[in-house]
Amino acid sequence: MATEKINYIELPATDIEGTKHFFAKAFGWEFIDYGPDYTAISGAGLDGGFYRSNLRATIDTGSALVVLYSENLESSLARVENAGGIITKPIFSFPGGRRFHFADPSGNEYAVWSE
Repeated sequence: MATEKINYIELPATDIEGTKHFFAKAFGWEFIDYGPDYTAISGAGLDGGFYRSNLRATIDTGSALVVLYSENLESSLARVENAGGIITKPIFSFPGGRRFHFADPSGNEYAVWSE
């Protein structure tokens, strides 16, 4: 049996403090800082971190898309907007459910889906 499993993801952030504030407010994530240029994500379902960079992760540039699951898509959309996220694709249907895409304060693209 293979032991190599995805267990950590690192994403760029032009604004680490703004990104931390956004995800804490929108989704309740917590962070552990490792110096001024890196923060680890805690409580997001998959461990990871943000590193300081001028790059952005979007599907238009070929980046992998981080997709979050929600039990209430409309509530998640409202929390993303209230936390300052930019909705890049409003709620739409796809085979298997519905989802929306948003950008965080650093311009990274994410999606949230629900059945």
